[in-house]
Amino acid sequence: MAPRKKLKGLVAATITPMTPDGKINLPVIRQYVDYLVNEQNVKNVFVNGTTGEGLSLSIQERKQLAEEWMCQGKDKLDHVIIHVGALNLPECQELARHAAAIGADGIAVIAPFFFKPTNKDELIAFMQKVASEAPEMPFYYYHIPPLTGVKIRVEELLDGIKAQIPTFQGVKFSDTDLLDLAQCIHKNETGEFEFLYGVDEQLLGALALGANGAVGSTYNYLGRQTNLMLQAFAKPDFALAQQYQFLTGEFLNFVIKLGFGVAQTKAVMTSVSGIPMGPPRLPLVAASSEFILKAKAKLDSIVWPHGD
Repeated sequence: MAPRKKLKGLVAATITPMTPDGKINLPVIRQYVDYLVNEQNVKNVFVNGTTGEGLSLSIQERKQLAEEWMCQGKDKLDHVIIHVGALNLPECQELARHAAAIGADGIAVIAPFFFKPTNKDELIAFMQKVASEAPEMPFYYYHIPPLTGVKIRVEELLDGIKAQIPTFQGVKFSDTDLLDLAQCIHKNETGEFEFLYGVDEQLLGALALGANGAVGSTYNYLGRQTNLMLQAFAKPDFALAQQYQFLTGEFLNFVIKLGFGVAQTKAVMTSVSGIPMGPPRLPLVAASSEFILKAKAKLDSIVWPHGD
C-alpha cells in the first residue's frame, strides 16, 4: 500500500447544488470539480458538511453526493473527505461504512448536538464507535462549537485519543479559540496529527500557530487568492500574506453585516462560478436579489495584490 498523502493546504467545504424544486442536482458536480481544480487550484474537498447542508439531507442523498464526488473527482482531486456526522450513532456508522466502501480518503464527524456529550470521554466513545466502522480510513473530528454547542476543548481530546481511535488523523477546527488550537499544535510535536482551520477570515493567524491548512466555504470562489496567501506566508512574505487576508476579511465583513450564511454562500458561488447552486433547503431561505447585487459589487470592487 502506498503511503498516504498528507492532507494540507486548502480544502473546499463543498456546496450541495439543488434544483429550483429542492432536489440535489448531481449532474453539475462534474463541472464543479473542474471549476475547483482549474479555476481555484483547489484539489481537496470536504463533502456533506455545514456548507453542504449535510444535516438537512437524507441519508440516501448524502450517499449519492459522496458517490458523485468520488466518481467525478477520480484522478482530479487529491482528497475527498466525507462528513458522516448525524444526530444518531447508527446513521453515522452507516455513512462511515459507505464512505469506506466507495474509497473515500477520510471521514469526519461532528459531535451530536441534541443529546450532547458532556465530557471528553463521552465524545471519544461516540467517535470511536463511528471510526471503527471504517477501520482503514483516516478519521477527523469536526470541531464546530458555535453550531453544536459542544465546547469540549480539543486540547483535552488529544490526550490518549490514538489509543482509543487508531485511525484518528486530526481535526477540522472551526472555532475562534486560537488558544485551544495553539495548545493542540504545541502538543503535536511529532506532526502526527493534521489541524485544518475552519474560520476563513482568521486563517493567517492559524497558519502562524502551525495549522496545516484550512477547510472553508470561501475556498470555493476565493481559492486562487487564498492559495496565493499561503504561498506568501511560506516564502515568507508576511506583508503580502496580510494583504490577502485583509481583503478576504473586507469582503466577509461586508457580507456578514448583510446576513451571511449557507444560502448566501450558494448565491455568491453561483455568481462567481456560473454554476447553478440553486436554493438552500428549508428552514434556510434563498438569498435576496439585493444581497446578491451588493455582494457581487463588493467582490468586483476588491483590488487584489498584483491584479490577482
